[in-house]
Amino acid sequence: MHIRRKPAAATAAVLALALSACGSGGSGDDAQESGGKTVTLVSHDSWAASEEVIAAFEKESGFKVKVLEDGDAGQALNKAVLTKDHPQGDVLFGVDNTLLSRALDNELFDPYEAEDAAKVGEEFRVEGDAATPVTTGDVCVNYDKAYFEEKGLEPPRTFDDLIDPRYKNLLVTENAGTSSPGLGFLLGTAAEYGDKGWQDYWKKLKANGLKVVSGWEQAYNEEFSGSAGGKQAGGERPLVVSYASSPPVEVIYADPQPEEAPTGVATGTCFRQVEYAGLLKNAKNPEGGKALLDFLVSERFQEDLPLNMFVNPVREGAELPEAFTEHGAVAEDPRTLAPEKIAAHRDEWVDSWTSLVL
Repeated sequence: MHIRRKPAAATAAVLALALSACGSGGSGDDAQESGGKTVTLVSHDSWAASEEVIAAFEKESGFKVKVLEDGDAGQALNKAVLTKDHPQGDVLFGVDNTLLSRALDNELFDPYEAEDAAKVGEEFRVEGDAATPVTTGDVCVNYDKAYFEEKGLEPPRTFDDLIDPRYKNLLVTENAGTSSPGLGFLLGTAAEYGDKGWQDYWKKLKANGLKVVSGWEQAYNEEFSGSAGGKQAGGERPLVVSYASSPPVEVIYADPQPEEAPTGVATGTCFRQVEYAGLLKNAKNPEGGKALLDFLVSERFQEDLPLNMFVNPVREGAELPEAFTEHGAVAEDPRTLAPEKIAAHRDEWVDSWTSLVL
């Protein structure tokens, strides 16, 4: 599968700005000069961190960070599998719970318990420390508040609401076979309706005018009427599969900033994602890799996450920025599936979804 995961952003320009922040690892030339003191992080292309936070790690650890952004999450993982005997780097970041089993089945990682592992929420941890939890977030349907206010219509709150004729031709989602949020939404429906019931649900969703596009950027920035990008592109769909953290982004990057987010979250449609990092087997710099994994669960990095990658920390007690607490949505009961169940059914479900929906 070709899976893409992107942080929510108000416009494509915002995405470019966020991604440029990841340049803190230095150039390839710098990395060559550093020799054995370089630690290489392989990631999907949504990696971002504050320059000063990376600089602090480099100063304290003595390792220079080099970041290799290797496409979307699925691409990065597939390439890591193909190159596992001679890995591109020391640590792989960005494998989420929808794909983790593939990494573990291919024995990509050397188990390692990060220094502050005990401070990571127990619900996120993997047995045997085969991978290190780093971020968490929820894939949820977002809605355009102005549209529903203008129509005098209550926005949907649950999966059941989305098949109500009142919401016909309003929802756009991403392809479950080419997009991480698209796959997350599919898994959310499987958790909600069971192994067989989700297929009947998608038939009803399709009959209710569902639109499917390839990935998050197209869905959110072109089709969704509630984003700044969507308005500029003539987006006409007031419902989109995105993230619970998308509304804060619409506030943070607006000029001028509104007092209230223009978008909301249907919290009864959320699926919980967790992203992991792992120490690659055959890494050239395993000590640097271990130091980097320690850093990824440190308080400094965990509190830097939200405004860079627009995800939540997994470290207990890590403080969230005010924009997240004020404008972000909290799913009280997000849908989840055990990793082994995802592993057993993921490909089968995606094939069935493709036949039913496409």
